[in-house]
Amino acid sequence: MKPRALLSVSDKANLAEFAHGLVELGWELISTGGTAKFLQERKIPVTSIESVTGFPEILSGRVKTLHPKIFGGILALRDDPKHQSELAAQAIQTIDLVCVNFYPFIEAARRPDLSEGQLIEEIDIGGPSLVRAAAKNFQHVIVLTDPSDYSNVLEELRRGGVSEMTRRRLALKAFAKVAELDIAIYQTLQGRWNLPREKLFFAYSKAHELRYGENPHQRAALYQNALAPGLASQIEVLWGKELSYNNWLDTESALALLGELVPPACVIIKHNNPCGVARGKTLLEAYERALECDPISAFGGIVALNEIVDKKLAEKLNEIFLEIIVAPDFAPDALPVLQQKKDRRLLRFRALRFPSESLRFLSGDLLVQDTDSIVIQESTWKVLDDGALSESERSDLIFAFTVCKHVKSNAIVVAKDEATLGIGAGQMNRVGSARIALTQAGEKARGAVLASDGFFPFPDTVELAAQYGIAAIIQPGGSVRDEEAFEVARKHKIKMVITGVRHFRH
Repeated sequence: MKPRALLSVSDKANLAEFAHGLVELGWELISTGGTAKFLQERKIPVTSIESVTGFPEILSGRVKTLHPKIFGGILALRDDPKHQSELAAQAIQTIDLVCVNFYPFIEAARRPDLSEGQLIEEIDIGGPSLVRAAAKNFQHVIVLTDPSDYSNVLEELRRGGVSEMTRRRLALKAFAKVAELDIAIYQTLQGRWNLPREKLFFAYSKAHELRYGENPHQRAALYQNALAPGLASQIEVLWGKELSYNNWLDTESALALLGELVPPACVIIKHNNPCGVARGKTLLEAYERALECDPISAFGGIVALNEIVDKKLAEKLNEIFLEIIVAPDFAPDALPVLQQKKDRRLLRFRALRFPSESLRFLSGDLLVQDTDSIVIQESTWKVLDDGALSESERSDLIFAFTVCKHVKSNAIVVAKDEATLGIGAGQMNRVGSARIALTQAGEKARGAVLASDGFFPFPDTVELAAQYGIAAIIQPGGSVRDEEAFEVARKHKIKMVITGVRHFRH
């Protein structure tokens, strides 16, 4: 008896070649309506599913493969005498290969114009059922869900049979395809229906192995979101070797802050913290002002720019070693200049879209929170004692607080004319971060503004700011000792804005 293959695919890629190869090897093909028509048009012999089941497709095609003569032929254990006798009694022939891919639900889910009814019709029933059955019986049935696997399977069949390892690999891929589809259906309907999300599922596909993780002894890989575009899909590597684990983290941090700044703007990141941020009249000026904040830390860092990089800026960027330069584009005469540095990566980013939730694994568990999507709410912020702010002070305070949001807590940022002068990050006490930022700013701090990501539990940071001549401070407020900090600000005539918004970044 000839081996039999069931072919029922939405994606017809590589199908004709695969089907023709099976026929050459002596296989009988059975198929559903659209796939059978496709094969018939190419003069490939095929038996319709109705001829096997003796039952027509019904309910507008909702039921066509769901039949004992199909599932019995797939699920029967070839080495179980009881199964074999039952097949004989019911006149069921075995099916030895199942080649199926699903209705394009994931693509349909991305179309907001589809009605709920249209979307529901894209939920495949027979396809996943066939795939699960074949994958369950992988020792006896070859299951194919990916057109890229067809040629390898044909080659193994020509050599005498598909190996146990290949069968296991294909079965695992099949289960993953079904899981991915189910996750997409759950997430899409939960979002459309706005019902409580009791379960959280993930579907990611490995893009590539990374050289190593945060450190050389740690393995790492990049997985891309299979259901929605993530950061990696927005990045195009124009020059240089593949990004490392740390490169990806730093690039995300750079673009997250850059996305909150009005062009022309520049962000320089080192070890996942900003070390220089500025706006300018031109992109070159923005870069020069950002670099001036901390040129030592900028060495080997990542520079993100939100306008096209021209040749003049490229020549300036070449003056120090920068590991990554990321921008929306590069002028044609700028690329050859920047490509002179062989160890540099040049990245082009598309739209800056970030998810509405942030996730962090907690030793196997998961913390989920809304993304910190605001900077301040000017409708609710208060100026101490109803003091008046100049336009430059207001813009500098908002700028500094925006940068502060992207600095590891405890965070202090000193800025003037929309450029950072000093950044204190990640200290265990706030005055420690303030001391770092103010020391870095030095004499330039006089008349500048200071931003803090959290309130002042003691007045010492305000006292230190006064010593450096800080003109205005922006902070969340809310400490039981707020009044002590306010008194110091009044004493030194420092204007103070209380935002009511905190930006811890742990």
